[in-house]
Amino acid sequence: QVTLVESGGGLVQAGGSLRLSCTASGRTFSYYAMGWFRQAPGKEREFVAAISWSGGTTYYADSVKGRFTISRDYAKNTVYLQVSSLKPEDTAVFYCAAGPGSGSVEGYEYWGQGTQVTVSS
Repeated sequence: QVTLVESGGGLVQAGGSLRLSCTASGRTFSYYAMGWFRQAPGKEREFVAAISWSGGTTYYADSVKGRFTISRDYAKNTVYLQVSSLKPEDTAVFYCAAGPGSGSVEGYEYWGQGTQVTVSS
């Protein structure tokens, strides 16, 4: 019922910033929590950030707290992840997800294809 498409990834130097976007199509988008996850080569997919369907509640992994910001635009059916003060260890494919919401992959039903973020020294 929900299709997600990420964009905005790219190559940046350490300390730089990007704004990732995830555009959703589907009739229930407004009632889903949205989450961002990332996966580095050889690593498991890990939780990064989430936002409630109302946009009133956010949650961040400790590793990104204070550097990343998640937000939502209902008019555009889009969720954003502003990633700042990037570190080489942030390099990963970033995925957005939609579902009931939680800090783990089990809380999400729909996933995008991912967008690559690469941080150089």
